[in-house]
Amino acid sequence: MRRRSSLLAAAFAVMAALLPASTAGADAGPVAGDGAAAEAGKGGITWAPCEEEPAAECGKLAVPIDWSDPDGPTIDLAIARRKATDPAARIGSLLVNPGGPGGSGVEAAYGAPGFFTEEIQRRFDIVGFDPRGVARSHPVVCSASVYNQMPYPVIASQADFDTWNAYSRKLRQDCRARTGPLYDHVDSINVARDLDAIRAALGEEKLTYYGLSYGTLIGQMYAELFPHRIRALALDSNMDHSLGVKAFLDTESAAAEDGFDQYVAWCEADSSCALHGRDIRALWEGLLAKVRRGELYYPGVKDRPMTELQLIYQGVLGNQGPNWHLLTEMLMALAGGPPPSDLPPPPGREPVPGELAQLPTAVLCQDYNLRVRTYREYAALMRSSARLAPDMRYNPMPIEDVPICLNHPTTNPQHPLRYRGSAPLLLGNSMHDPSTPYIWAANAARQLGPKAVLLTYEGWGHRIYGKDECSTRHFDEYLISLVVPALGTRCSVALAATMAKRQSPTWPSSRLHWGGPVATLSRPEPGPASAGTSRTSR
Repeated sequence: MRRRSSLLAAAFAVMAALLPASTAGADAGPVAGDGAAAEAGKGGITWAPCEEEPAAECGKLAVPIDWSDPDGPTIDLAIARRKATDPAARIGSLLVNPGGPGGSGVEAAYGAPGFFTEEIQRRFDIVGFDPRGVARSHPVVCSASVYNQMPYPVIASQADFDTWNAYSRKLRQDCRARTGPLYDHVDSINVARDLDAIRAALGEEKLTYYGLSYGTLIGQMYAELFPHRIRALALDSNMDHSLGVKAFLDTESAAAEDGFDQYVAWCEADSSCALHGRDIRALWEGLLAKVRRGELYYPGVKDRPMTELQLIYQGVLGNQGPNWHLLTEMLMALAGGPPPSDLPPPPGREPVPGELAQLPTAVLCQDYNLRVRTYREYAALMRSSARLAPDMRYNPMPIEDVPICLNHPTTNPQHPLRYRGSAPLLLGNSMHDPSTPYIWAANAARQLGPKAVLLTYEGWGHRIYGKDECSTRHFDEYLISLVVPALGTRCSVALAATMAKRQSPTWPSSRLHWGGPVATLSRPEPGPASAGTSRTSR
């Protein structure tokens, strides 16, 4: 374990040296907003009880499809809010986004009582919105007949690359025709402008925002566009918008391997692990060999064998919470044992029924240039991932998305962040996050400059708010009182306590996987008292 940990640490150190450490004097990135977003929000929002959740209020706000043409055609953004439980103590509105891309902010508002502390609920109207191109806000849609032709996402030959090259063009053309003009305007810069329009419509002079996972990219773009309209920007489990395709895939693969190493170390040390005393890496290699022979089946699925991608997803999704007990049960089931009593559905994209399929990955393709020009280049990227992740081989989340983006224009290309505002910003990340690696948050904080403070959760999993009293308290103090922790603040955590609760609360709609719709290994289990009642994740 020491050798593997040192290898991963060395890999992260090398990648950190390749990433931009500072943006002092940088010219990249969008310029400050011109006021059009605030103008669009002046019409206000008409509220009524939500049909799906009568305890919340729902409304719509019209915004331009193309912000460079503010008087042109519009779409309606779906918005929901839960009003502050103590009007006398109310500070204002807290806008939230649960990530994705594809996560529903409306459902995040519905689930706010199971996620935010009682003090946050007392002090703020919690407002969530479905970003443009997502869920109730004019989603990006494709013909199900075309979507269901999607090839296997792991490209293994020139023929596979040629097939994907043709299919990605066909998919984009179909989705663009089905979605209409909005299809070309769903990147996070456009969403940040929408966010400012919502702020204005709510009557807030400045923005208070909590973004999780891909929702941090929305917040980062807002900080660039509207640096002087920020009251508080709390970014949990951060994206890094400076990464080229190789650094993006390398850091994701290293994070997936780190998560697996952490799981193995726990199982070797803790007798409560049902595989304690077994050689888990040998078991894993046996499963990989079996899946490559077409002989491994997901529990309860007899009509088709599992893919390698689906197997590798097990090793990553089990580390999202983390939920290592369920991951252990899944590995035992795949090795021939009984399935877990609450078996999750198979991960990965599946064919969809009906006429239409939603494709929020279009958002990722517009935010990140992940295009690969040749099969030779793709194969080199996969070899690099495998060197950094000898057990996992790669992180399946971006690997599912890269082929879709092969022929997709990037309207908000990667660039180092630049923040010119005076308000302090709070970023938080766990040390062992399999989806948004800690190095991403560290790099984003350096780019944002001296006003950005990084809170380190010395634990496991994706998302730190609600994980323990320390990280939750620091986020609450910042959102309520604008007090940031001291530079270098770290929240230590006992592994035994983490595994005792096994899962901490999250939004029912939270897409902890930011690339597209997949199943997570999750269970409804009690979380810390400071974070409210536990909820299940998707």
